[in-house]
This record gives sequence, C-alpha cells and structure tokens, in this order.
Amino acid sequence: MLYQQDTDLLFPPRVIPALARLRGLGWQRLIAHLASLPQNHPEVLGFMLMMVRLDGCLTCYADSYRAMRGCTLCAQQAIARFKGTDQELMALWRTACQDIRHWLSEGITPEIL
Repeated sequence: MLYQQDTDLLFPPRVIPALARLRGLGWQRLIAHLASLPQNHPEVLGFMLMMVRLDGCLTCYADSYRAMRGCTLCAQQAIARFKGTDQELMALWRTACQDIRHWLSEGITPEIL
C-alpha cells in the first residue's frame, strides 16, 4: 500500500465533509452547508480558522505525530474530543466567521490567528 500524504500547512477545506458524522444533526447540517460553498466563501474560511484554532495547526510540524497521522484524522479527533456542546462548537465557528468578515471588510491581514 502506498503512503498517501494527508498533511497540509493549515486545516484544508477538503477535510470538511469528513467531519459530518462526528456530532449531532445541527452540526451535520452545518457541514453539508459548508461543503456546498466555494472554498473562498467567508463561512468556509471561518470554519477553516476555527479548525486551525482547535487543531493547533500553528504548532504542528512535519515530523510531529499529528502531521504523520494527517489532517483528516487530526481534525476528526479534535471535533470528536471537543468537550462542549454542538451549540458551543458552532458558536466558535460563528466567532471565527466574524473575525474573517472583519478582516475582509477592513483589509486587515491577521498576524496571529
């Protein structure tokens, strides 16, 4: 079996559909909605930002255990292990979307995620 690389620098939007069945119905609807949007849509970018924050993508490096497992498994584990409710998780997404929209409206390039 060939080794397939599943590691990106930051959370990749291609992983979003793989997170659908890890939480309740509201979460599943959110994932279906996001999967239907283009990758540069502010809601998708907000989800990516939320996942970067949850996964700790900024502290991941090429030979780390997380990187060797790949982005898909790392993201699935982060969502499955999230201790809050689905509503709290989706609130984190809404906050990240607000951050993205603010940065886009102000022309700000964030220095720290």
